Amino acid sequence: MTPRIRPAFKALAMIAGPLFLASCATAPAVDADGAYAELPEPLLALAAPYQNLNKVRLDRTDNCFWYLHDGPVERTWLPLRTVNGNPICQASS
Repeated sequence: MTPRIRPAFKALAMIAGPLFLASCATAPAVDADGAYAELPEPLLALAAPYQNLNKVRLDRTDNCFWYLHDGPVERTWLPLRTVNGNPICQASS
């Protein structure tokens, strides 16, 4: 005899299951500083070459990307910029 699954539970599982899996698949990998483990190609193409692209993070307060500058005295997060000097920001939804 097979157990009977309640229709409400089945409907909930059918809706919540794909949403849960999609949320896991779309979250980018970040390190302890919140920097991306791997940058998307469009972001690499936009960024000016003089910046450290090994440590880039998205600041949720301004939706702009920041990179870690290793100066002679201190390490500072600076806005990631294009070749023309414009900050690279993500469109807010």
